[in-house]
Amino acid sequence: MARPRTDIAPRILHAARARFLAEGVDGASLRAIARAAGTSIGMLYYYFSSKDDLFLAVVEEVYGALLADLARALAPDAPVEERIAALYQRIAAMSDEELSVIRLVAREGMVSSPRMARILERFQRGHLPLAGAALADGVARGEIDARFPPPVLLLLTFAVGGLPQFLRRSVGHLPPFAALPEPAALARILVDALFHGIAQAPRR
Repeated sequence: MARPRTDIAPRILHAARARFLAEGVDGASLRAIARAAGTSIGMLYYYFSSKDDLFLAVVEEVYGALLADLARALAPDAPVEERIAALYQRIAAMSDEELSVIRLVAREGMVSSPRMARILERFQRGHLPLAGAALADGVARGEIDARFPPPVLLLLTFAVGGLPQFLRRSVGHLPPFAALPEPAALARILVDALFHGIAQAPRR
């Protein structure tokens, strides 16, 4: 039985993600992607006008769903520390598929400035303003030190909550990362480190 026409675009996206991860965007052949998707190169171009458009669609397929979860985590109905804790727990629960797309974005951002510019433009309409608004609330409520510029707060928030989790998933079998706690417990430690620091409390 022939596949329905509406099945073509998702098949192309899934084939492209596999090829992009294995060979990089520049190294992947659109004809090979079309063959793996069980369609023609003409049909691929019908849905995606360029390789970069296909790359962005691969990212968006996963990012769009993740963004909905991040918006719920950062919704302005709780203290900021609780909102960031919910964000970190969602990062901790990231699926293998989500992690693979993050790796793809990081790799392609290092080799293609135009691709990174388009990804950053998308993020500026996605999780960055959500997190920025939560952090601004924290500053306004006195929950976050106002001495730090907003871009620094944003970078710190994602570096502290994301990098240790990615290392745990990627090289968690190697010392010293093998000693990291499981993801949910690690998320709790990281939010405590972000909000309460690692320096010794000053002596009175």
